[in-house]
Amino acid sequence: MTKLRGRHPHQSLTPVKVNSIKEAGRHADGNGLYLVVDPSGARRWILRTVVRGRRRDIGLGSVRLVKLADARLKAAQLRHLARSGGDPLAERRRERRKMLTFKEAATKVHEAHAATFKNTKHRAQWLASLKADVFPFFGDRSVDSIDSADVLKALQPIWTTKPETARRLKQRIKVVLDWAKASGYRSGDNAVEGISKVLPKVRQAAAHHPALPYSEVPAFVHALRAFNTSASIKLAFEFLILTAARTSEVLEARWEEVDREAKMWTIPANRIKAGREHRVPLSARCLEVIDAAKGLADGGPFVFPGRSPKAPLSNMAFLMLLRRMERTDITAHGFRSSFRDWAAETQRFTPRDVVESALAHVVKNKTEAAYFRSDLFELRRELMGAWEQFSTTEPKPGELGRVLQIRAGARSS
Repeated sequence: MTKLRGRHPHQSLTPVKVNSIKEAGRHADGNGLYLVVDPSGARRWILRTVVRGRRRDIGLGSVRLVKLADARLKAAQLRHLARSGGDPLAERRRERRKMLTFKEAATKVHEAHAATFKNTKHRAQWLASLKADVFPFFGDRSVDSIDSADVLKALQPIWTTKPETARRLKQRIKVVLDWAKASGYRSGDNAVEGISKVLPKVRQAAAHHPALPYSEVPAFVHALRAFNTSASIKLAFEFLILTAARTSEVLEARWEEVDREAKMWTIPANRIKAGREHRVPLSARCLEVIDAAKGLADGGPFVFPGRSPKAPLSNMAFLMLLRRMERTDITAHGFRSSFRDWAAETQRFTPRDVVESALAHVVKNKTEAAYFRSDLFELRRELMGAWEQFSTTEPKPGELGRVLQIRAGARSS
């Protein structure tokens, strides 16, 4: 270690000397600047100075990244700040925070919110959409430097061509920038605010999932059971129809959620669109499906496992099944509409709230919702029993129609 004799050293180090010093310890350059060589051989700069009456060591970075001249300049700036009554440590923290890029901030937000996503597909799409349409514009920029013009430049190309994607991206950018400000990485207003005023108005027609007329559901269930494909997929699809549940809710159903004795499946809040726990009554056929699936689970956590017992079926499983059945005119989600139409037209004395509760819909009227505390479980059990009885009725040969018009050469898996 360099020993101090007489006057304090002043710029005693040179670039050549910095590179040649191997001895572990602190080597003074002067004015509180030291080259620190760790026993491991790592080399870094520190500034030793007095900050508001206390002696503090302030790191200035690795020798590999910070040259001697830059270390002296930064040390002089921080020393001046300390003598003026400022806080160099706070200044260094602010500088490090400003160095965080938008991409890094988005990744941190994604990790922090990982447990709140309703399904793995949504979790993957959240970051993938930013990578595809936002990062190319300002992903590598400091999160503190992003302004409204940057956001506008990223959203304008897709605002009218992919309005739903653009709307979601706008919300995700806002969340990242809000997090950055709350975490001290950003100052000022959120750059997303006010963007809507300059973007063109886009009117979107209500999107409806293609659905099967409810009168054809029994024939479809009959065709589904007879179709040559994976037993797990067939059981899962029939379970989806009979419970009127959403695709992701069925695909990610876990055994711990099923209470066979109570004849109930409880979907946790983080997998429900409405964000609250939903109890689903299980009819007799649903219990048969559960029992059949148990034999396929092979000890895995998912009721309807994919190729690996530790993973659920792919979110493309139902789509590919419908394609092989040559039913590209309908969707798995559309069976919720089939159920809704059946209930409206055939169960006229069933209160609307019971049907909406069966679909896990939220009561939109705030006043009504304040008094609506029950999930009408027992009434829904009766309703779902009637839906099962209707859906699993053996169709007459003449009623099968195009539901059973599946080419003999259709692929199976």
